[in-house]
Amino acid sequence: MTIPNHDRRVTRYRVVALVAAALSLIAAVAFSFAPRQAHAASLTQVTGFGANPTNLNMYVYAPDRLAARPALLLMIHYCTGTASAVHNGGGRDYVTAADRHGFVIVYPEATRDGRCFDVSTQNALRRNGGSDSTGIMSMVAHARQRYNVDPSRIVVSGISSGAMMTNVLAAEYPDVFSAASAFAGVPAGCFATTDGSLWNSQCSGGTLQKTPQQWGDQARAMYPGYTGTYPRMQLWHGTNDTTLAYPNFGEALDQWTNVHGVSRTPASTDQPQSNWTRTRYGTTGVVEGISAQGTGHDVPTSGMVGYAITFLGLDRPSTDPTTTTTTTTTTPPPTGGCSVKAAVNAWNNGLTETITITNTSSTAVNGWRLQFALPGGQTITGGWSATYSPASGQVTASNVSYNGQIAPSAQVSIGFQATHTGNSAAAGGFTLNGVQCAVA
Repeated sequence: MTIPNHDRRVTRYRVVALVAAALSLIAAVAFSFAPRQAHAASLTQVTGFGANPTNLNMYVYAPDRLAARPALLLMIHYCTGTASAVHNGGGRDYVTAADRHGFVIVYPEATRDGRCFDVSTQNALRRNGGSDSTGIMSMVAHARQRYNVDPSRIVVSGISSGAMMTNVLAAEYPDVFSAASAFAGVPAGCFATTDGSLWNSQCSGGTLQKTPQQWGDQARAMYPGYTGTYPRMQLWHGTNDTTLAYPNFGEALDQWTNVHGVSRTPASTDQPQSNWTRTRYGTTGVVEGISAQGTGHDVPTSGMVGYAITFLGLDRPSTDPTTTTTTTTTTPPPTGGCSVKAAVNAWNNGLTETITITNTSSTAVNGWRLQFALPGGQTITGGWSATYSPASGQVTASNVSYNGQIAPSAQVSIGFQATHTGNSAAAGGFTLNGVQCAVA
């Protein structure tokens, strides 16, 4: 007798179901006898974190091996996104880096229809205005206290709507964030509307164009009267982006080079990958733009987050994740065996300074501490490629994990941002591991 196709399918499905049930039972029994695994960090929702006028959700990822003074990354999702989606998707490389370097990740989550962040209303575009940015900064404040965060290493990154919020937060809270990385965003204030809508078609289409001064003024107006430094900015955009059109990339570069007071002409240009063009602005690369040829709105693509991690300074822990201090074995060079060159880029009451250390001796330096004196009135607000302590006066810059060795005739470049009260001169009195360095 021929069994009808339908009956055969039913029989097959029953067999599959029985096998699946048996395998599940075996797995359950095996699990009950398996040794318990150590606790693994997971994405955790936090409630009661402070002022939250727009009913955002807060999620935190704190790795099991947390640095004693960890950095904090604020990671902001795209429209329709969730904290979980960005944690397990486009931002996954950030999670891997957090496990390795011991920093905390805070994820705001929009709850309104469409799950976009408000970067359009009047309240959204001013410091402490009472919209999404107010709730987000409550999350940052809560995490800073809960995890003993290093205040000089609070950074922000976002995708699409999150990238737009990244630009807004950098303008509204420049005294909180030391660096930012925005994937496919628009200039701060570009999405402003007057009708209550959260969508600005002129901006999204790339036809809202202003002078660098106008864009800079719009960013500065979000925190009136502020005269300190602004976060280092990294901007990513695909040339084929039709959601937030590619001209927004140039407008954002106009804005942030103006805010930082650096030339819009790139100081350097290179290609980290075959279809990427990276331009850096200012002598210290305080603004960086990466244009991805042939890429649409689906960023970040492979490799991008890795470059963002380095730009944000997240690939170096403040301290060893298992101790409260960083242990460094130093070998001083012979007397007269080092030289230092310091270059300052100053504006208003802020500056960035790049310090290049050259080992002029015939032996390698294995682990280093560079001591120098900051001019009176200068205070370091953030730095890269070294750890800095204290923030003013006589400062010690110590190597990080990847640049501890300086071979004979080799160089290491480090840098920092600082505020000043009128004296923007370079640091002086450099000693490397206790040995006086010549000033180049």
